[in-house]
Amino acid sequence: MAKLKIRPLDDRVVVEPAEAEERTAGGIVLPDTAKEKPQRGTVVAAGPGKLLDSGSRGELSVAVGDTVIFGKYGGTEIEIDGNEYKILHESDILAKVVS
Repeated sequence: MAKLKIRPLDDRVVVEPAEAEERTAGGIVLPDTAKEKPQRGTVVAAGPGKLLDSGSRGELSVAVGDTVIFGKYGGTEIEIDGNEYKILHESDILAKVVS
């Protein structure tokens, strides 16, 4: 993957959503309008952490390369170089997928 030309601030992360499912479990092909919004993706950039009252930065719970699950309608969708990304606050991430 090419270097991402965006650096998130504070406790924000940039996530590349996984592709939406093309078929149902029964094998039915879904048109683009019926596909579910993906709720899983890979962290491709992370900010330095939230600035605390003490002046130090809080450490993020996720890192670049982690697979995460986020809220269906959370974050802001952006497009960079033809690729779709989401910018989320760390608190919008519901879980980290552990393999």
